[in-house]
Amino acid sequence: MTYRLYHMQSSGNCWKPRVALHQLGLDFELVDVDIMKGESRTEAFMARNPNGRVPLLELPDGRFLAESNAMLAYLAEGTDLIPADRYARGLVFQWMFFEQYSHEPYIAVARYWRHLEGKEPPEAVPGQIEDRGYTALRVMEQRLAEAPFFAGDTYSIADIALYAYTHVAHEGGFSLDNFPNIRAWLTRTAATPRFVGMDWRP
Repeated sequence: MTYRLYHMQSSGNCWKPRVALHQLGLDFELVDVDIMKGESRTEAFMARNPNGRVPLLELPDGRFLAESNAMLAYLAEGTDLIPADRYARGLVFQWMFFEQYSHEPYIAVARYWRHLEGKEPPEAVPGQIEDRGYTALRVMEQRLAEAPFFAGDTYSIADIALYAYTHVAHEGGFSLDNFPNIRAWLTRTAATPRFVGMDWRP
C-alpha cells in the first residue's frame, strides 16, 4: 500500500505529512508540484483538489485528502503520534487549530514573501505580521514552560504542525533568541525517532 504526496519541497505545510509518513514507516512516493509556476492550478490538478493547493495526499485506495493538518490527523490515527486519552487528544487539536489560525498566517506568510519571493509582505501595515507572529511565539513559549511537548509529555502531530514553520521562522525575519523554551523544544522534536528535515527526500 503506497501513498502518493503531491508536494513542494520548500513548503512547511508539505513537510508535515512528509515527516509523518516517514516517522510512521509508511510507503510513499513524492510528486513535485511547483506552485510558483502555476502547476497546482492546472485542470488536471484541480480535478484532484479544487482548492488548487499543495500538499495533497493520494491514499492507497485512490481517494484524495487535502489540508496538511487533516493529513496528519488521518495518518496518526491509531498510532503513538496521537494520544488515546481524550483530553490529551483535544490538546493536540487545540494546538493544531492554533497553528493554522494564529501562527501560520503570520510566521509562514512572512517567510513566503521574504525568503521565497525576496520581497516585503504586501500588507497595509507590515508591522502587523511581526506583532501577531511574536504573539504566537510568546503563547508557545509559555506552553513549553509547562510541558516538553504541546500535548504534554509525549511528541505528537501537534508538534509536527508547529515545528514546520517555527524552525524556519528566521527566514521570515523572526528571531527566536528570546524564546529558550521554543529552542529547546525544536531540539527535542528533531531528536525524535526517524525525524527528517525539510530538505530530506526518500
